[in-house]
Amino acid sequence: MSDDLRFPTYESIGIRPLINCVGTLTILSGSRILPEVQQAMVEASNRYVQIDELMEAVGARIAEVMQCEWGLITCGCAAAMTQVTAACVAGTDREKMNRLPDTTGMKNEVIVQANHRQGYDLAVQAVGVHFVEVTTKADLEAAINEHTAMLLIFGDAAERGEISVAEMAEIGHTHDIPSFVDAAAERPDVPNWYLEQGVDAVAYSGGKCLRGPQASGLVLGRKKLLQTAFANGAPHHSLGRPMKAGKEEIMGLLAAVEQWVERDHEAEWREWGRRLEVISEAVTQFPSVTTPIRQPGRSNVAPHMSIQWDADQLGIAPPEVKRQLSEGDPRIEVSGGEDGLTINPYMMEENEERIVARRLMQILGSV
Repeated sequence: MSDDLRFPTYESIGIRPLINCVGTLTILSGSRILPEVQQAMVEASNRYVQIDELMEAVGARIAEVMQCEWGLITCGCAAAMTQVTAACVAGTDREKMNRLPDTTGMKNEVIVQANHRQGYDLAVQAVGVHFVEVTTKADLEAAINEHTAMLLIFGDAAERGEISVAEMAEIGHTHDIPSFVDAAAERPDVPNWYLEQGVDAVAYSGGKCLRGPQASGLVLGRKKLLQTAFANGAPHHSLGRPMKAGKEEIMGLLAAVEQWVERDHEAEWREWGRRLEVISEAVTQFPSVTTPIRQPGRSNVAPHMSIQWDADQLGIAPPEVKRQLSEGDPRIEVSGGEDGLTINPYMMEENEERIVARRLMQILGSV
């Protein structure tokens, strides 16, 4: 490589990088990719391959590592939602595939529990389907008809609905209708809990817990369904053609999957706890400040620490502290509102907890 090589940096174009105390949000650029992922992407970029052959081999390798029937890599979890839905609607019928999102004469209904609706639904609706909302098992059974293409489950709401994941999957199997889970920010643990419940496919973001390429998604499930989803995506001329996962993303995410089963997740959790302790010790020196720990839900699985205080006693409210953290140098992003701030240590890097602790002490002590 030439010593004269030049490349742009965030700073060179006027962008301020940040310390991420929020989580794996796409708007905050997801997670930081692992060194092994970086290496795999660089190596993949240096040679050419036939993409159909590559995806077939990677699918088999993912199945081996993740102990499932098959794996598919897409251009993000939302792309996975579109491609799997297209597979359920059009299959591999070229005439139907070419007509999407016109679903006239096709199966074009997706059944979902009412409290599983969320903003990512648009990735499913892009195929040309419409949602049928249900609440109870009786509702679900009554809603199924010849137009039903898929049963959709939102992982974050999996334990809130009246119909369990296992019940959704079982009813789907009874009627030969695939069940599909959006589990974007969840942990793709081995063995996979959703697949054990009987669902046909479950999708994850490649750029969140896995720490793979940000523009990648991982789908685990039935081989035939996932291969059909691939047929409805790039490099094939189908509805999902714009959702291209290149050789770099494919090999990078494969590296992340292989690292997932090698990483010491217990050690990671201990490190997150240590980072929170550093921040807690700093801020609890101030009157009325408390730092309760909240255990996570299904997504962004890490301990979350709330920082709460009496704004009248300290003379500064949480929104103002949040603003100063964001506008300061270095830029620090946290979540929270009028009641306090929340620190998620998941995306913080080594020694950043000390920077966050120092800035909080400066801000809280300045009034």
